[in-house]
Amino acid sequence: MQKLRVVIVSPALADANNGNWQTARRWQRLLLGHDVRIVRQWPDPQAHQDDVMLALHARRSAESVQAWHAQHGQRGLGVVLTGTDLYRDIGHDPLAQQSLSLAHSLVVLQELGIKALPPAHNAKARVVFQSTGTRQTLPKTTRHVRAVMVGHLRQEKDPLTLMAAARLLPEGAGVFIDHIGAALDPALGQAAQDTQAQCPHYRWLGAVPHAQTLQRIQRAHLLVHCSRMEGGAHVLMEAMCSGTPVLASRIDGNMGLLGEDYAGLFEPGNAQALADLLLACRSPQTGHALVAHLQHQCALRAPLFEPSAERAALHRWVQDLWTL
Repeated sequence: MQKLRVVIVSPALADANNGNWQTARRWQRLLLGHDVRIVRQWPDPQAHQDDVMLALHARRSAESVQAWHAQHGQRGLGVVLTGTDLYRDIGHDPLAQQSLSLAHSLVVLQELGIKALPPAHNAKARVVFQSTGTRQTLPKTTRHVRAVMVGHLRQEKDPLTLMAAARLLPEGAGVFIDHIGAALDPALGQAAQDTQAQCPHYRWLGAVPHAQTLQRIQRAHLLVHCSRMEGGAHVLMEAMCSGTPVLASRIDGNMGLLGEDYAGLFEPGNAQALADLLLACRSPQTGHALVAHLQHQCALRAPLFEPSAERAALHRWVQDLWTL
């Protein structure tokens, strides 16, 4: 393998600690054997040495994509499409559309992502599933059902649907909800505080370190994921590879990871449907069988998210970009 200089352009760096940064940092580790660095914008003082660019986000990295293309053409230029790219920006934003055209190849992070692309770009797109380590499935209490939702409070993650579902749960139903995430939108933070004050079974924990978040996922009976727009949420993989089944909104970004026939889906924004699923998972009649079925479906998908598979896919992509 030829050692290459690879630059990853990420709109967010370590200070943001969001999905873009986590992906960039993990890819830097997985591309061992190449010289990889992460920047917010390109070119920078080391740009003259670069062989390959992996740009996260068609719109937000558009300036760097244009600068690379002006110097190198398509050679070495790959663009990774996020949820806001696929399901919002490429439909109307000229910068995002231009990134699609300039790139030599495109990556989506779940198997339904390619169908969101304009047909003219389908041939240069590939799926690279993100990965996570397999973690021990921890024993769960039988006294109640504990659900956890993980994601900073912003509109795309639709935290209001979780809060509305919490309000619909009867007192004493035996379903408890932990909500993890910083209030990027102050109004949503206030809504979380109000829900917590009115619903003893709902707790907003704010921002929690990643290691502690993983432990909470392992201990939970269910992970809830309400997103209205998603490119391929890493937290879903973390749950599936921890033996914790998922309840998720029926959007392509979730179904592309969980499978289109997954039994734990609810319509986006439908708090009643989410509350009904939570109660069904707690029901003495149906709960055990339903949770076991969801666990089985998640276990069948978990091998897709092995680090070795993501590493191999990334190395193939970098080599293909260089050998254009």
